[in-house]
Amino acid sequence: MPPHGAEITPAEPDPGHAGEGSRLPVPRALTIAASDSGGGAGIQADLKAFAAAGAHGMSAIVALTAQNTTAVTAVHELPPEFVVAQLDAVFDDIGVDAVKTGMLYSRRMIETVAAYLADRRVPLVVDPVMVASSGAALLQDDAVEALVTLLFPLATVVTPNLHEAIALAGDLESRAELARALHDRGAAAVVVTGGHGEPPVDLFFDGADCIEIPVDRFEVAATHGAGCTHSATLAALLARGAPLEEAARGAARAAGEAVRHGLAELGTGEGPVDILNVKGAA
Repeated sequence: MPPHGAEITPAEPDPGHAGEGSRLPVPRALTIAASDSGGGAGIQADLKAFAAAGAHGMSAIVALTAQNTTAVTAVHELPPEFVVAQLDAVFDDIGVDAVKTGMLYSRRMIETVAAYLADRRVPLVVDPVMVASSGAALLQDDAVEALVTLLFPLATVVTPNLHEAIALAGDLESRAELARALHDRGAAAVVVTGGHGEPPVDLFFDGADCIEIPVDRFEVAATHGAGCTHSATLAALLARGAPLEEAARGAARAAGEAVRHGLAELGTGEGPVDILNVKGAA
């Protein structure tokens, strides 16, 4: 580590190793989201899902949360310039094949991330994280419109759950109407996730067709991180070159399996999902 106050000279990126077109044996997926100290959701869930889907996972952390299965007790947002430094470090050396965004927390962070990704166009999954499974707000009120106007137009697909879709588009009569409304607000494609609804399906809309994707439902009290796992898997599959509908179906299967293996015994609230089936390997 350099002495305090010493200038840090960034390493020159290797053009054969960074960015699009590099010949690597594994796809590269990046999550831009917050840390969950309980390990159930956020970047921790994303990195596990990337690995399970066969992608090298990387992260740019926008905020730290003090979080467990019952509550989010504190949020510490990182400076936007440090988030940009993380993004530069990843894009300029390792390269990125797909990105997902999760909890972005504030308007200024959304503005920072959107401006950066507008100049680094790769497949982008926007998971509009608004509320934790414990009920804690994860997106400030004045950030909602920025999320829609700045990030939706950059997204390959947006993946709200049913409650988030209603918050963003209004209380419409069906998931198909919600998906169409979000598409009209700038998203190229939408997956309204609904494994907890009736019937248990994800609704996929790409601007042309509305397709219901069946979701396996498991009565396990361990859904913390299911949405993060879904969107991260979708991003990893896009990084692997899968067509969008195929990636959406794979993400639905992975999220269902993560709940099936979920760790309901951990904590006193909704337990974390287990995409790696750690309990099965113990």
